[in-house]
Amino acid sequence: MNKTLVVVPTYNERENLPALCKRLLALPTPVDLLVVDDNSPDGTGKLADEWASRHPSIHVLHRQEKGGLGRAYIAGFKWALEHGYEFVFELDGDLSHNPDDIPMFLEAAKEADLVLGSRYLNGIRIINWPLSRLMLSKGAAKYVQTVTGMPFTDPTGGYKCFRRRALQALDLEAVHSNGYSFQIEMTHKLWRQGMRIVEVPIIFTDRFQGHSKMSGHIIREAFFMVWRLLIQNKFRRRPLVRAAASPKAAPAPTVPGA
Repeated sequence: MNKTLVVVPTYNERENLPALCKRLLALPTPVDLLVVDDNSPDGTGKLADEWASRHPSIHVLHRQEKGGLGRAYIAGFKWALEHGYEFVFELDGDLSHNPDDIPMFLEAAKEADLVLGSRYLNGIRIINWPLSRLMLSKGAAKYVQTVTGMPFTDPTGGYKCFRRRALQALDLEAVHSNGYSFQIEMTHKLWRQGMRIVEVPIIFTDRFQGHSKMSGHIIREAFFMVWRLLIQNKFRRRPLVRAAASPKAAPAPTVPGA
């Protein structure tokens, strides 16, 4: 068994799953893949089973209904802890996150409890987004920073690497959010404990196949979640415990044409 598990929630990602599996299997650093499928009507779960039957590093966790991104990740995190993984990734199933960045995350994780992939660290690295979506995302990041005090440039991003000890420090049953707010909540709970969190720059490419899961409910949930987190932190805009060290962020990758 590898030390690293990549958790990928899926709902109707049949078109993207084969390419994602091939990319992960081809990495120079061996990783395991856990597909957490919410009973996709398009047969994503069945296709994942077929890949798992041919590759011992691919695993599938079937859920009976569409419970949301956050619930799928929580199920995947529990599975990862039960099976002894040291590094646990969040990765989108639509290929918007580049699997080739995983070695960079693992290098940064040597000195961190949580590594955040940032679309906005030292510049904007997003492909195929309209200006309105970019403005919404940037505005959300600023809003989270202002209300909570977290200094991170991309608190709503979904490309992350958790150390085992970080997940063990959380009460996963007490995490109730689902969309962007899930990403904010997970990071905030670790940040306010004084865990070591660093950002690394990534290039985000919006999906070319399938449909975005963005909705008004997800935006509203994130809007109110940050205030709940501020209250939980006793209105402090700083961690309750300072981290022992603050490793520097990894250097930015070379962007073609930049």
